[in-house]
Amino acid sequence: MCGICGEISFNGTDSLSLPSLQQMVDKMASRGPDASGMKIQDNVALGHRRLKIIDLSDCAEQPMTDAHLGLTIVYNGAVYNYKELRDELSGMGYTFFSKGDTEVILKAYHAWGKDCVRRFNGMFAFAILERDTKRVVIGRDRLGIKPLYYVKTARNFRFSSSLPSLLSGNDISHDIDPVSLHYYLTFHSVIPSPFTILKSVRKLPPAHTLTINPDGSYELSKFWDLDFKKHPEEQTYSFEDWAYCLKHALKESIQKRLTADVPVGVLLSGGLDSSLIVGLLKDAGIDSEKLNTFSIGFESVDDENGNEFRYSDLIAEHFDTVHHKINIGSTLLLSNMDACIRAMSEPMSSHDCIGFYLLSQSVSKVVKVVQSGQGADEVFGGYHWHPPMMVSENVFADYQKYFFDCTFDAYKKTITPDYLDQDFSAAFVSDYFNQPGAPKRPIDKVLDMDTRIMLVDDPVKRVDNMTMAWGLEARVPFLDHELVELAARIPSEYKVSHGGKYILKEIARHVIPEAVIDRPKGYFPVPVLKYFRGRYFDFVKEILTDDTVKKRGLFSPKYVEAVIKNPDDHITPLRGARLWQMAVLEYWLSVNAIS
Repeated sequence: MCGICGEISFNGTDSLSLPSLQQMVDKMASRGPDASGMKIQDNVALGHRRLKIIDLSDCAEQPMTDAHLGLTIVYNGAVYNYKELRDELSGMGYTFFSKGDTEVILKAYHAWGKDCVRRFNGMFAFAILERDTKRVVIGRDRLGIKPLYYVKTARNFRFSSSLPSLLSGNDISHDIDPVSLHYYLTFHSVIPSPFTILKSVRKLPPAHTLTINPDGSYELSKFWDLDFKKHPEEQTYSFEDWAYCLKHALKESIQKRLTADVPVGVLLSGGLDSSLIVGLLKDAGIDSEKLNTFSIGFESVDDENGNEFRYSDLIAEHFDTVHHKINIGSTLLLSNMDACIRAMSEPMSSHDCIGFYLLSQSVSKVVKVVQSGQGADEVFGGYHWHPPMMVSENVFADYQKYFFDCTFDAYKKTITPDYLDQDFSAAFVSDYFNQPGAPKRPIDKVLDMDTRIMLVDDPVKRVDNMTMAWGLEARVPFLDHELVELAARIPSEYKVSHGGKYILKEIARHVIPEAVIDRPKGYFPVPVLKYFRGRYFDFVKEILTDDTVKKRGLFSPKYVEAVIKNPDDHITPLRGARLWQMAVLEYWLSVNAIS
C-alpha cells in the first residue's frame, strides 16, 4: 500500500519541477512511511511513498524502471494473484529482479498492454510511463478501492492518490463545483466519479484506464462491468447450490488477502461481516496466537450506545483471538478531529471517519495490514432500504425517499443562490437506473448503484483515507471482484430476504455464534456527532460562524442559524446530523486553504 503522484508536461521539460513533485510526495507521507522515491524522465515526473507489505527488500522500491522494456511504474495497492501471473510471465520468457507484485504489473503491461488489468485480482491504482512513446497509462481497480485524483490543463496533467497532495502545487483553481455540492448535501455525501468538490479536480472512475498522450490527448477505457444475469449452468441452482459456491468464494477471497510478508489482523466490529471473516480465518487454520483482532467504542449519548463490545468480545472469546479493545473518551475524540478531517482526501460526513481514524492509530502499532468487512451490506442487500425495493413500483422515487438527505425544495433553502442550479442528484440516479444494460429488477438496480457508486465514494473511500493516515493497509474480502460478480448473479430473494444478507447469514450459522448472526443490525456509532452537546456543539458552532465561512458563502445564513438553534431537528433520514455535514465541509475547505 502506498501513495503515488506525478506530472506530465505537454510543453517539454520546462514546466516540470522537482520541488513541486517533492511537495506532492511529502503530502502523502502517511500513506507510505517506509520509503519515498522520485524520477523525472523527459516530460514526465513520477513520485512515490512506500508502505512495505509485499517484498520488503529495496529491490521493490519505486518508481520502478525496467530499462530493457522501457517502462517505469508507480503503483499503490495489492495484486493478490501476482505469483500466478509471475509464473505465467516467466513461461513467456520474462525474468524478474524483485519478488513482489509491482514488477509483475510492469511486465504484465508489456506482455498484454493496458488490458493486463483484466488479469489482476486485487486493489490497485498505477501509472506506467512508456519511455519510447512518452505515453502514460493510469489505471484504477474495478471497485475503486484505491483512489486516483487528477487535474487536466492545456499545459499539463497531474495525478495523485490524494486530493490535498494535488493542491500542494498551489496552481489549481479552488472553485467549488455546484454539481458536487449538490451530491454532497443531497446524495448522502456521496460524490460519484469523476466529480470532486472542486471543479478543477477529477477522479479516475473505477474499472477504467486513462492513456495520456504526449500531445495532450486522452483515451479513456472501461475494462469491467457488473452483470446480474446468471450463467447458463446456474439457471437451475438451488439455494444450497448458491450457498456452497458463495462460501467457497468467500473463503478463497479471505485466503488471498493473507498474501503479505507481514502479519495480517482483522478489524472486528462485532457485526456479521467482520465476525465471519474471523471465523473463516480460523477455519483456514490460522493460529489464535497469530490472529490479532481490534474493536473500538465511544461514549454513549442519551439512550444511544457508543459501542458494540458485547458482540466483538463474544467473537474474540469464541475464537480465542489476540484481542485489542479500544475505548475512546470524549476528550481524545475531539482533540483528534482536526487531524481526522485533514486526513480526508474529500469531505466525508460519516461518523465512521473519526472511529476508523482512531482505530487505525492503535492498530498500526501492532500490525501493518488488516482485513475489514466493508462491502457486505451493499453487495448482499443488508441495508434497511433494500427489502422495500423487492416490491417497488417506482424504484427512483423509493430510492430517493430512503437514501437522499433532503428534497430539492429543502436544498434550495440550504445554500446561497450562487450555487443553486438543478437537481443533479436526482438526474444522476435516474440516468443510472435507466442506462443501457442496467439490471431490470428494481432491487438489482439499487444493489448495482450501492455497489458501484455509493460503496466506492463512501465506505471504501472512508476506510482507505483513515487507515492510510496511519500507514495501515486495509483489505476488503467482500469486494473481491470475482465474489462480487457471483453475488450479483445470486437471486435477490436469497440476499434480501429475512431482513437482508440472508444467504450470508445462513453460511455464517456453520461458522460463528448465532447471537452475532441474529442480532439487530448495528453500525459504527459515534453518538456525539449526531446529538451535539457541550464542547462538541461549541466546536461545530465555531466552525459555521467563522468569518471565513461567511465569506465563502456556500450556505444560507438563515438556514445555518436555524440548524444551530435546533440541531436535533435536523437529522437526515439516514441518521446523520445536518449540522455535522455542513461543519465537515467547511472545515475541510478551510484546512486545505480553499477560499
